[in-house]
Amino acid sequence: MIRVVLLGFGHVGSNLFNSLDECQKASVIQIFTRNKIDNNDCPKVVECITKIEDLKEADVYIIAIPDDAISSFSDSLPFKNKLVVHTSGSVPMTKLSAQHRKGVFYPLQSFTKSHVVSFAEIPICIEAEDSQDLALLRKLGEAISEKVIEISSEERQKLHLAAVFVNNFVNHIYHISESYLEENKIPFDLLKPLIKETARKIESLAPSEAQTGPARRNDLKTIEKHLHLLEDSPYKTLYKQLTEAIQDTYGK
Repeated sequence: MIRVVLLGFGHVGSNLFNSLDECQKASVIQIFTRNKIDNNDCPKVVECITKIEDLKEADVYIIAIPDDAISSFSDSLPFKNKLVVHTSGSVPMTKLSAQHRKGVFYPLQSFTKSHVVSFAEIPICIEAEDSQDLALLRKLGEAISEKVIEISSEERQKLHLAAVFVNNFVNHIYHISESYLEENKIPFDLLKPLIKETARKIESLAPSEAQTGPARRNDLKTIEKHLHLLEDSPYKTLYKQLTEAIQDTYGK
């Protein structure tokens, strides 16, 4: 049984706990958070602490806190030569304190605390300085996911950048569409089947093959109509930029 201490209980930490709590090969023995956990949020089956000096002995300590705090927080841990990993997509492994055995345990997914996700299909990207530590992280990853991949910090940063495009940027475009429809008293729910079908297509098609729309077929009349509708909108420039990017990709 792999003993795990979670350092942080936000969006990533809470979802990671739920997954590890259900597996047979690992056990979360403690959760640390700098902020007091509400009784309704704190799992009753595990000890929750707010004092760093109360940390228990574990096989791996998983830091699941905001990226900009990872380095300084790892420096503050009151022990040496323990396996300490973080869950960030963009922070290099080298940012962890030199007093620890360093590693990365990055689940490639978007998490919210209020929505529990299954880790079975979530890729977990691992990295470690020591081969034995890497083997332990692989074992931990395979306990909750069907896809565990060894990947370097440089590769992971590029993967994270790509993830921002397909997740964060696309979601912001959802928000733009929702706001535009609300202004015109049209329900956003009408777009949800289209969103689902677009996502479903890339299960079997390359994104380049799945591309449709007026820019892809160079339908200038429709594009001009859309730009007219967006005449006074702050999103007109974005529409033009995305249209031109698609036209440049597929030819005008």
